[in-house]
Amino acid sequence: MNETRLEQLPLQFGLFDWIEWEDRRPASDIFEERLQMLEYADRAGFFCYHLAEHHITPLSLAPSPGLFLAAAAQRTHRIRLGPLVYLLPFYNPLRLVQEICMLDHLCQGRLELGVGRGIVPMEAEKFHVKEEESWDMFREALDLLLTAFTSDLLNFEGTYYSYKDIRLWMRPMQQPYPPLWYASGNINTVPWMAQQGLNTAHGLEPAAATKPHFDLYKQLWQEHRDNPKRLNNHVKTPKLGLIRHVYAAPSDAQAEQECRAAFKAWFYNINFLWAQAGSNRLDFISNFDKLLDTGVLIAGSPQTVRERVEREVNESGINYFCSIFAFGDLSHAQVMASMRLFVQEVMPAFIHHAA
Repeated sequence: MNETRLEQLPLQFGLFDWIEWEDRRPASDIFEERLQMLEYADRAGFFCYHLAEHHITPLSLAPSPGLFLAAAAQRTHRIRLGPLVYLLPFYNPLRLVQEICMLDHLCQGRLELGVGRGIVPMEAEKFHVKEEESWDMFREALDLLLTAFTSDLLNFEGTYYSYKDIRLWMRPMQQPYPPLWYASGNINTVPWMAQQGLNTAHGLEPAAATKPHFDLYKQLWQEHRDNPKRLNNHVKTPKLGLIRHVYAAPSDAQAEQECRAAFKAWFYNINFLWAQAGSNRLDFISNFDKLLDTGVLIAGSPQTVRERVEREVNESGINYFCSIFAFGDLSHAQVMASMRLFVQEVMPAFIHHAA
């Protein structure tokens, strides 16, 4: 057996995004700026652009992530593209399986397929999804998708979804299907993720708090890596990622000042539905200085950003670092300037880095 371990893999870089609403700005302008950002990310060598799915919230102008990713596929050539995640209980799975197949072909086989059940009960309620049923719905929908990806004739009998003799005319470009992702901060889901070899990404908590998750994943992945029945068996080595807000500027003072203002707008957006429901659940990410001190948010000069990324990698044991460059009310010029500093003065230090 090949003894390569996940923590020995070279570090790779990705991007995570929500595409937030901005007051008095047409969505078309925001979409175009994101596409320009992705054109640069494509040239710069980022591995993948991950787009969240959220509904009825200023946090997201992309409630159908596949639509934006299809546009991104036409403007890029190498960077991989993926929802993180499709909220499976919110979909008719027969429709979704066809969309995913179509999207993988439009991407020329660059799709990374993130799946999940959703973590915002106010969104689920609007789709008539009961929180206590969402995990079972998710698992059943995932089983259906993976069955359909490898079938010409779909027959499926489940609690929530049933189909008989459905002729399918398209399969994903990637066989048997695109690499699977599951994003979760719940340690109770780690055994399932690790046993199935799923790629994963973790955000909004300090690196030290994520390390037990990643350590458990690595242990269980090693134990099950030779099981041919794993869902992600076609992926040789899964990615274990951290998601971090990143803002680089010529000086620490400038970076912190500009990032602090943008963070305020971002927190309003991500907290919108929770505040509307009278919940303080997201108070733990409301303090800019605390997040900066703990590394959940990284802002500073290129040297400071480089040092803090290295600390996050070493403290967590990840092999994938996923940056949020565009957030809150940062202007397109600010986002691009920050990205260029990151690409030119931070990423090169990690080309041969092993966690």
